[in-house]
Amino acid sequence: MSLKSITELSTYFGLNPDYVLGGGGNTSFKDGKFLYVKPSGISLASITEKDFVKMEREKVRAVFTIGEFATAAEREAVVKKMLADAVCYDSSGRPSVEAPLHELIPTAFVVHLHPAAVNGMTCGKNGKEICAALFPEALWIDYIDPGFTLASAVYQAALDYKQAKGRDPQVIFLQNHGVFVGADEAESIRSIYQAIMDKLAGHYQKHGVPLKLNTGEKDVQFVFENAPVLRSLLGSGTPATVISLPPFKVAAGALTPDHIVYAKSFCLETETPNLDAVVAFEAKYGYKPKVVSVPGKAVFCVADTYKDALTVAGLATDAAKVQAWTAAFGGCLFMSDKARGFIENWEVESYRKQVSSGKSGGRLKGKIAVITGGAQGFGFGIAEELAAEGALAVIVDMNRQGAEGAAAVINSKFGSSCSIALEVNISSEESVQKMMSELVERCGGIDILVANAGVLRAGSVKTMTLKDWEFVTDINYTGYFLCTKHVAPVMALQNKHGNNWTDIVQINSKSGLTGSNRNGAYAGSKFGTIGLTQSFALELVEDKIKVNSICPGNFFDGPLWSDPEKGLFVQYLNSGKVPGALTIGDVKAFYEAKVPMNRGCFPADVAKAIIYVVEQKYETGQAIPVTGGQVMLN
Repeated sequence: MSLKSITELSTYFGLNPDYVLGGGGNTSFKDGKFLYVKPSGISLASITEKDFVKMEREKVRAVFTIGEFATAAEREAVVKKMLADAVCYDSSGRPSVEAPLHELIPTAFVVHLHPAAVNGMTCGKNGKEICAALFPEALWIDYIDPGFTLASAVYQAALDYKQAKGRDPQVIFLQNHGVFVGADEAESIRSIYQAIMDKLAGHYQKHGVPLKLNTGEKDVQFVFENAPVLRSLLGSGTPATVISLPPFKVAAGALTPDHIVYAKSFCLETETPNLDAVVAFEAKYGYKPKVVSVPGKAVFCVADTYKDALTVAGLATDAAKVQAWTAAFGGCLFMSDKARGFIENWEVESYRKQVSSGKSGGRLKGKIAVITGGAQGFGFGIAEELAAEGALAVIVDMNRQGAEGAAAVINSKFGSSCSIALEVNISSEESVQKMMSELVERCGGIDILVANAGVLRAGSVKTMTLKDWEFVTDINYTGYFLCTKHVAPVMALQNKHGNNWTDIVQINSKSGLTGSNRNGAYAGSKFGTIGLTQSFALELVEDKIKVNSICPGNFFDGPLWSDPEKGLFVQYLNSGKVPGALTIGDVKAFYEAKVPMNRGCFPADVAKAIIYVVEQKYETGQAIPVTGGQVMLN
């Protein structure tokens, strides 16, 4: 029951950004024999009971009895092995390096967090003195490098505290590193944290320090012109994801270990976020910036994937808050160069970041893939497949609610931040422009355009209305042109630096390769778009943009065919396109019989072709059939 309580307590704090960002912090529960502690790399927001590492308390305590070592590295290696040996045979996972700290606090529940409100005090020059006045019963620990060194110092300080006051400390503040709270009841942990936050809020208010970060207005046009370039300049081999935020005063140095691990110790502040600025920054600090601040314009937050870029954005904002709030505690006390260097090179933090972001992610990891018409049917199926391969699946559709629902389904299957939704009407140039601007703001650019949105109106050339003809042409033909027109300049900016290529993949049809009886509007639009693909490919190759078409066979299971009111089976039955057909089943059987492989095309079939053209470095301007042998090229 108590393991359930610590899980609920963990998620309670983990889901609240006032307490936890980037999955940071750790929690534990202990009984008479075992310590159950959050492992490295697991987010508090999503932790489950089975995730907690079960450890033998006696073996954990043994780390405090080890002797002297020639070097700190040798000692840490021994402690690491001792903690691994303390993990019970029926448990798994790498225990938090702070497990010994959780063990030395005798209460059943322990929660260690890094709230910005708390760190406004722990990172303040006068934080220690003011903490003694605000929280006289708390224990304060001056900054010490995490690991066994910190555990030993807290162990001794806790013994001294108990000797002086006759009881164990319940609240332990760590300079530049948050707070530990212990209690025997889970609800007491919540109450203590709430009391801490309330008292700090009163202190900030008393000193006129606003709790809301002061931000300016984002220059959207500046973002549109610069974010795609930063994707290439700041990527590690492949373009990065770049999230833009409204401008604010970024932290001027390293404040806490979490800030260093996820957002680096220093930000690049510049009026001109170009190659020269990035090169100069890297020469000075030895790494590319994760945060780029352009005063009055925007703050750019950078990582290899969208999920990690969101984390960088959260930590950069948090650091800015902490810096601002230290005004109530005498100003900022940044971490020393020695302390900063330790965290930058600490294997434990590198491991935690690696596990939390994922060691792998498929063949499209980190790529931003936009799928038009992705809210349902073939488009949604393609989006799922690309997300499964590690891409950020950006579902764009006229149906905003449907797109958001589709993105939510993908995120529930493959993890948070695997998919986002945008609204667009691809036959409207204004709508396409607006969608691209929003996309660049949220992600920095685009690696793959899957031009999937399409419509069909079947009917005889003798009777088809001009309205239906224009509807099909506006979406299938003009819509492809408009999307390419506004995607290509963004891709060209991205590709200006480095050797990366981007892809436009148009989802065509077998009807683009061979005529379709009583389906002239659709087939004509598809034949025409293959001409566009070949023409775009010839022009855009100079911008390192490949353009190809995929020509699928029939997706019989999707709404295009199977919708009981507007599906093609109904349309073809009513138009008499299939001679002798009396039912929808007759129409379906007629078309299935045309496929040598005896089935319709699936989204997975098309996704494989998309991935092929993305990975193929020597292919552009092609129309690739995926028809089960129904259509074969000469």
